[in-house]
Amino acid sequence: MQIAVSGGKGGTGKSTVAINLAVALNNLGIDLTFADLDVEAPNDHLLLGVELGSEEPVMQFMPKFDYSKCTKCRKCAEVCEEHAIITLKDGTPFLMPNLCSGCRACEIVCPVPGAIQEAFRVIGHTYVTETPYGFTLVTGKLKEGEERSMPLVVAAKRKAQELQEGILFVDTAAGTGNTVSKAVEFSNLLIAVTEPTPLGIHDTELILELGNLMEMPTWVVINRSDLGEKERVYELADKYGAEVVAEIPYSENIVRSYVEGKPVVLTEYPEARIFKGLAKKVLEFLGGGE
Repeated sequence: MQIAVSGGKGGTGKSTVAINLAVALNNLGIDLTFADLDVEAPNDHLLLGVELGSEEPVMQFMPKFDYSKCTKCRKCAEVCEEHAIITLKDGTPFLMPNLCSGCRACEIVCPVPGAIQEAFRVIGHTYVTETPYGFTLVTGKLKEGEERSMPLVVAAKRKAQELQEGILFVDTAAGTGNTVSKAVEFSNLLIAVTEPTPLGIHDTELILELGNLMEMPTWVVINRSDLGEKERVYELADKYGAEVVAEIPYSENIVRSYVEGKPVVLTEYPEARIFKGLAKKVLEFLGGGE
């Protein structure tokens, strides 16, 4: 079983919903492993008030040229769709590492065995953190300056699946690009967090389209529901066969919980009831947790 929380537009409160829902589900007796797959800006550990745990590098293939064997045929540069390999006037290949996607096409087409050798570089890290809330947090964090986050999303999700106990609970990056699609892939439920602003509504439609394309049940949570045209969100949800399951009004208490480093669902603030109610609805979706 996998549940994904996404949001289209950034800043809608996706991570707030994800961590509070995960804590609430755990308190209801649901075993889960939490994966923060927003690898360019992972912050779930901050909202949970924990330090990142054990670190493991994520490596990506890049070619290493043996110029004593290279025939300067230029085939490696011709096949490189990322234009990471350029050639000098005489055909000598030269690699620009930050553009390399690690696809190995150059290695495959090279006609001379051993002219292209294996080399690797660190593109980021995964972290495994045992939280005080009863579940493990797996975090992917892209190395500064790296442009390709997909390999790290794949690595972090694989790590979470290896450690998975109960439900795999996934928090994705913003947007609807390929990294988000990979993060939500194989989910049994997609929870889209939005806000009733023009940009929020626009991106809500994109994430609902993604849910339809991937043929998964989709719920909608409206954050800051008292600051815009939430009726339009309901219209979109109806259009795509989704269900609006919760409304969260603008709340200084939630901001205060950020500062305290404590999930709001564990406080006495009134907003805690919203997340507890959402967790019970998820429990019903799971069939009572059986």
